[in-house]
Amino acid sequence: MSEIDRHILGSVVFHFCLSYKTKELLSFLRATKNLLELNFSSSSLYLELGAYLRAYWRCSYIFSMCTNLQKGNSSSCLLFVRYPDRITLIRGNHESRQITQVYGFYDECLRKYGSANVWRYCTDIFDYLSLSALIENKIFSVHGGLSPSISTLDQIRTIFRKQEVPHDGAMCELLWSDPEDTVDGWGLSPRGAGFLFGGSVVNAFNRTNNIDYICRAHQLVMEGYKWMFNNQIVTVWSAPNYCYRCGNVAAILELDENLNKKFRVFEAAPQESRGAPARKPPPDYFL
Repeated sequence: MSEIDRHILGSVVFHFCLSYKTKELLSFLRATKNLLELNFSSSSLYLELGAYLRAYWRCSYIFSMCTNLQKGNSSSCLLFVRYPDRITLIRGNHESRQITQVYGFYDECLRKYGSANVWRYCTDIFDYLSLSALIENKIFSVHGGLSPSISTLDQIRTIFRKQEVPHDGAMCELLWSDPEDTVDGWGLSPRGAGFLFGGSVVNAFNRTNNIDYICRAHQLVMEGYKWMFNNQIVTVWSAPNYCYRCGNVAAILELDENLNKKFRVFEAAPQESRGAPARKPPPDYFL
């Protein structure tokens, strides 16, 4: 059994950053693009939409492109390195140095490993994650939403992404923005970063880029997924019973080679079958 296989079986995702050759992973990510172009040349592909370090779940938002759904995916970063041709990760707003220092990941690395090295390796890698993906030229996938600075996919391709997430600008807005029913055009976001955007913005973006719809994450959805603006954008939320208290179900979106959609909705695992939650409750920010 190889070293990486032993790590996957142990599910120790952050210890992996110390033992695996981080330079090789960075070399792989440097060659990727801001906008990944994905197709069904492989039998099963998995696209994960960022915020892998949200709260204390360490649970990713998963957008699944597959013909056979595989259960269990708590070590998405490990699987990405083990199967780079099958697993695709894009960046979310939590994959940044500032957010991880404020909301727990930095402290967790210090507590578990005695230094900030694991945190430093991880955040260096985050800088090279792609910002979005285009599936079969028809489905635009991003963690957050749209930006008033971006009207075409080509503009995303020109962003300099290999940096800490800025406080404003196109890169920030792709990771932080949210759709909102009550907004016509653009509005200020209560998050303090990104924008709120309405149906007219989504319709214009989809029409300009000849895409069917946008798939994104970033917001808690009690039903696991939510369509908006006449099925022009869908939010997929894959963390059940978020923060151990929200009571929501979660969902994975599955596509076949013809882009036919199926949502796999699931509940949280029973308490007796999983580890106890952190003693310190998550900040209200995550709710």
